[in-house]
Amino acid sequence: MNRNVCIAGGGIAGLASALALARVGWQAQVHERAPVFAEVGAGVQLGPNVTRILHAWGLHTALQAVAAFPDQLQARSALSGEVLATLPLGTQMQTRYGAPYVTLHRADLHQLLHEGALRQGVEVLAGSAVQSLQTDGRCVTAQLEHATQHLAHEADLAVVADGVWSQLRQQVLTDGEVQPTGHLAYRTLLRQSDLPAHLRTNDVTVWMGPNVHVVHYPVRGGEWLNLVVLTEGQMPGVSADDLQSWNAQQTSEQTAHDLQAALRGSCSRLQELVHAAAAWRAWPLCGRPAMQGVHQHGQGRVALVGDAAHPMLPYLAQGAGMAIEDAAALGQQLAHAGDVAAQVQAFAAQRWQRNAQVQRAAMRNGQVFHAHGPVRWGRDWALRLAGPVLMDQPWLYSHKVLG
Repeated sequence: MNRNVCIAGGGIAGLASALALARVGWQAQVHERAPVFAEVGAGVQLGPNVTRILHAWGLHTALQAVAAFPDQLQARSALSGEVLATLPLGTQMQTRYGAPYVTLHRADLHQLLHEGALRQGVEVLAGSAVQSLQTDGRCVTAQLEHATQHLAHEADLAVVADGVWSQLRQQVLTDGEVQPTGHLAYRTLLRQSDLPAHLRTNDVTVWMGPNVHVVHYPVRGGEWLNLVVLTEGQMPGVSADDLQSWNAQQTSEQTAHDLQAALRGSCSRLQELVHAAAAWRAWPLCGRPAMQGVHQHGQGRVALVGDAAHPMLPYLAQGAGMAIEDAAALGQQLAHAGDVAAQVQAFAAQRWQRNAQVQRAAMRNGQVFHAHGPVRWGRDWALRLAGPVLMDQPWLYSHKVLG
């Protein structure tokens, strides 16, 4: 088989798709608009539904070298500091679902996918942008801008993986741009050895407060702690360019003021941890409604994957995971010679409802995490009573894309 695929976007979704397709015989070419081929951001969590795919792709050793393996997931009250519930991770997650729960830096995940793709013969081009796609039923023609040259590239398949602000999605689906959600994330990384002993941890912890929650977990083998404060609000005067950035323009004084306001009344331990951080990235969260149908995942010979197809709020920690699931499913559907457009439609039919379910669950989690008044009291009571049952996600973690 000598079929070729043009992939727009060299992030996690694009590289995972390239790797999955190259493993089943496709010649993959990845075009990344940025001049330097790298991933931005901070931490990412991967459940067993995702790590079993990485293992199947032969990335077990590479993952083991860079990931952290948290002991447990804790749900805590941001106000009182009380541990409301605990879900064991570690060996229990491995035993129950057949694959581990890991946390790692996004750049480390990006690098292991990049290296895995290169080993499979994927061609990766930085400073190369897919400007448009045209399909005539026989092939897809990508108009490229690479090193100041404008080129046309014919492919049997195109994969749109250029992220939440995908311009190619607009050409394919014409359904408008993503919109601000009114939620903000402030991200930072802390070296654990710089923290006092009582703040160091190998757990994933979610602190829940009124209109805010804080998440932290170990990355880079546990040497660093990824810390994220997620709150509700707007950023007056933020430009469209800043909305598209992981690092919207704010002064350190503005960030300190916003964090202090968001965490007013929270317990001393949480305050101490947040105050230990010196440098923060402000990230306005933008998104779309949950997927509405099969057409949003594929059109003819064009497949949409990851955030280009289904941007998600980070409240279920599955954005990267769903991109990797998409890639595995795409490779599975295109593993054999056949009608490419029909295979893309089969992929879309397989994936859209799963991704819509995850999108909706993430939105619900945001409401639960940020609850106040009687709803907060009910949430806390339910967690104390049946926390492990509520926190486990069998429908999510037991899902298998690859048999």
